[in-house]
Amino acid sequence: MRDNSASRPLAIHGAAPAFKEPLHVGRPNIGDREEFLKYAEEIFDRRWLSNNGPMVQELERQIARYLDVKHCVAMCNGTVALEIAIRALALEGEVIIPSYTFIATAHALHWQAITPVFADIDPATHTLDAEAVRRMITPRTTGIIGVHLWGRGAAVEELQSIADEHGLRLMFDAAHAFACSHKGRMIGNFGACEVLSFHATKFFNTFEGGAVVTNNDQLAETMRLMRNFGFAGLDNVIYPGTNGKMIEIAAAMGLVNLHALDRVIDANLRNYRIYQRDLADLPGITLLSFDESERNNYQYVVMEVGAECPVSRDQIIQALHAENILARKYFWPGCHKMQPYRELYPHAGLLLPNTEQVADRVVVLPTGTTVSEADAATICGILRSFIKG
Repeated sequence: MRDNSASRPLAIHGAAPAFKEPLHVGRPNIGDREEFLKYAEEIFDRRWLSNNGPMVQELERQIARYLDVKHCVAMCNGTVALEIAIRALALEGEVIIPSYTFIATAHALHWQAITPVFADIDPATHTLDAEAVRRMITPRTTGIIGVHLWGRGAAVEELQSIADEHGLRLMFDAAHAFACSHKGRMIGNFGACEVLSFHATKFFNTFEGGAVVTNNDQLAETMRLMRNFGFAGLDNVIYPGTNGKMIEIAAAMGLVNLHALDRVIDANLRNYRIYQRDLADLPGITLLSFDESERNNYQYVVMEVGAECPVSRDQIIQALHAENILARKYFWPGCHKMQPYRELYPHAGLLLPNTEQVADRVVVLPTGTTVSEADAATICGILRSFIKG
């Protein structure tokens, strides 16, 4: 059984932490600096800094080709991309989402006076449970936002079936799933559209940015209007819009990092294999696995701490932080326990038992190009020493 005694030592290596510099979850991956500086010079020479410049257009083309999708609409960030996609789909009333997601998924709805309705997740996949979604449908429900978590696809087919049955619009938050596939098809091709995040903490970044990808011509055109105040040519506003444009320097970063994508995925996979090997026999510890028949980005190393573990999840995080290993809880305690939803829906947790259990078990460990093989092995050694006592 778990020993929650406060006297258990938190640091393994004594007063000095194992790492002089902190190891972060989501520390930015950066491609070829010389290539980036070359692009920057081109931007300066053209004096075209924003407003759908050639760098943005090229990034959109390359991403659409990479994902085998018809349209990529680049945005200034993933949250604005969510908001624009939600508005372009004319969602209103209530929209069903998981609570086990980044708060932006809920805020993008609430910000537009739409009620996020939290449905429970499958504890094995951490993504929306289709039957839980079905139970939350009311006459006010207009849509479902599924979330592909940790780079693994949501229950796409089941959610689409429910949406079709009830006349609901389905879109996906694919912030974790760039460069991943589901049943052999690239994520980006499901639902009416899918939203990507290119934030600095994502394994592929544009400094800050996002995009919506879709195979729907009309939806893509609507979103292109919406991200630029509704302008269709000079002095001709034909649609209500906002400023959601990606700038040229961000697109340049995206092009450089897109060219380095395989190197980043290789580093993530290498570290994942080390964690998988070295943590395999620890009591109560389970590492989230990936379907090797699919394309994966391996950007998250997700560890679950079960009841058989002799120490708690929070003690593990404290011990790692003491060694300058800045592991994260991720999505704890769930959107339904954050403001304003905690006050708006104080009893939501009664319908979210799996969400609360998973949120209390998860630890996300550092990976990426800034974490070496030796670093990953050291982290595993610290975990083994702490958990086994």
